[in-house]
Amino acid sequence: MFIDLRSDTVTKPTEKMRKASFEAELGDDVYREDPSVNELERKAAELLGKEAALFVTSGTQGNQIAVLSHCQPGNEIILESDAHLFYYEGAAISAFAGVQPRTIKGMRGAMNPLEVEAAIRDEDIHAPETGLICIENTHNRAGGAIVPTQNMKAIYEVAIKHNIPVHLDGARLFNAAVALNKPVSEFTKYTTTVQICLSKGLGAPVGSILAGNEDFIKRARKWRKRLGGGLRQVGVLAAPGYIALTEMVERLAEDHENAKFLAEGLSQIPTISIAGHVETNIVLVDISQLNMSTGEFLEILKGEGILAVAFGPTTIRFTTHFDVNREHIEEVIEKLSNRFSK
Repeated sequence: MFIDLRSDTVTKPTEKMRKASFEAELGDDVYREDPSVNELERKAAELLGKEAALFVTSGTQGNQIAVLSHCQPGNEIILESDAHLFYYEGAAISAFAGVQPRTIKGMRGAMNPLEVEAAIRDEDIHAPETGLICIENTHNRAGGAIVPTQNMKAIYEVAIKHNIPVHLDGARLFNAAVALNKPVSEFTKYTTTVQICLSKGLGAPVGSILAGNEDFIKRARKWRKRLGGGLRQVGVLAAPGYIALTEMVERLAEDHENAKFLAEGLSQIPTISIAGHVETNIVLVDISQLNMSTGEFLEILKGEGILAVAFGPTTIRFTTHFDVNREHIEEVIEKLSNRFSK
């Protein structure tokens, strides 16, 4: 058995989730007749402070539906240069929505509101119209960094001034909310729409939620259908998603504590350093002093029964989640200390 720290997507559904899936009341969701989906969407909208919500198959699908619903072909969207929408979604915003990205280098994932405003296009026949501003919180490639609500508020005010919608890629938004001890609606009130994942740290087997006002969700539902995401008796997935949303949020604090414990332990190894500050459940480790490639390092880890991922030429990412407990973390620290402290 490996200690799998590659991502919080590797979690297995709990027994309660499996039981809920087996016992879920079902209907055809394309006809809006699946009660389990309807209840999940109602609860999600309530928690996120939005009028309506839509169950989608993945965070990437939710983000792409948001772009498609907000923008027209030929638009430009503003987003952080390492944002998941730009970095990890296969250029789908261009392939599907026909929009181009305009990236801004952020600080720990947070864009400067002044730079965001400066990037908004003027009326010009040569320029695309700015159709959307996107924020990611927590920010994956910034090491699970929390984008402060003050920063989100300032960007949202810029967006309102220029009549541009704001979409929040909140795949790990509940991590931010738990870390700051704030309701998730404190973040989403500075957004037009939001996507959150049920299948990362919350542990559901499949699915994400896209939320916004009623008109937006109506358009989003049509785009979901166009993308092949109109599902039938999907309550078998929605039922564990409801448990993820209502029972698995507070326990994210354990993942954060384990991540900090891991970072503290690894920081004692002379040849390894922690890249940045650990705020949530992601730990970035700099291995440049070891004079080996990330591929070589990962193979050594694998030989020790540990899985992680490369996050750059000299950076490794470890992600804590509920399938990895404190004993596992202690074992990882011990094995890496024995291997790399000599």
